[in-house]
Amino acid sequence: MMRAVLTRDAGADRVVPPAGFTVWLTLFTSGAMAFLTVFALALSLASGRLASAWDHELARSATLRISAPADQMAAQTAAALRVLEQTPGIASARALTDEEQKALLEPWFGPDLPIETLPVPQLIEVIEADDEYDSEGLRLRLQAEVPGAVLDEHTRWRRPLVAAAARLRSLGWLSILLIAATTGAMVTLAANAALAANSREIAVLRLVGATDGYIASAFVRRFTLRTLIGAGVGSALGLIAILLMPGAGDTGDFLTGLRFQGWHWLWPFLVPPLAALVAFLATGFAARRVLEGLD
Repeated sequence: MMRAVLTRDAGADRVVPPAGFTVWLTLFTSGAMAFLTVFALALSLASGRLASAWDHELARSATLRISAPADQMAAQTAAALRVLEQTPGIASARALTDEEQKALLEPWFGPDLPIETLPVPQLIEVIEADDEYDSEGLRLRLQAEVPGAVLDEHTRWRRPLVAAAARLRSLGWLSILLIAATTGAMVTLAANAALAANSREIAVLRLVGATDGYIASAFVRRFTLRTLIGAGVGSALGLIAILLMPGAGDTGDFLTGLRFQGWHWLWPFLVPPLAALVAFLATGFAARRVLEGLD
């Protein structure tokens, strides 16, 4: 049957009506589903990149928070930096400036927050080296030398973020499977309708010696090609929509990082042939079932 799909047969093509609602139903369904598949692919791949980035970046960073009276803040900050510099496994450590801390608080308190008049803790950014440091030993030393220091390794809130991104990636792939199943169901319905509408023509073809395999291959070829064309148009529109979105480098945001990267740009080009494969299987199943019922 695959050879019949790839080989054009003018006689077989006349078995299937070239116009009608089933044509537009197949083209529209395959195009819409391919468009949604491209976005589901972009969402899934972007979620995977986000999960990997968060897991890598947050795993190598920590924050040291110092709460102390104003007259002791500078001394405790210097003592904490000295302890961090002497700790094996820590690549670098630096105290955030007032401007950087103000930028961190701005989304919650607005741009006019008078941070210099508020008892805001001093934050120190800690970057880990490839070798892990002894967090418990560091806490004990900080407790002895810098009483107001609290070490936050981001573990508590890093894991839920990474898990959420990974689940979002899984939901993207699940959506693609559901889209494929929906495409198969719609193509099956369209093929059933076309076969039922042409039951008289099928009966005549049988009388003149046409086999069920010949008739089925005609329907399979037409619906497979229609699905391929519709999915091609839908995938192209989806790619255009993805290209119109801002790149991740513009703001570094998740929603602006939905563009494909590297070899992932090849994925959308696989959507039309895979949609055609789904249509091939669905139409073949529908044709065999309907033709058996017409006996």
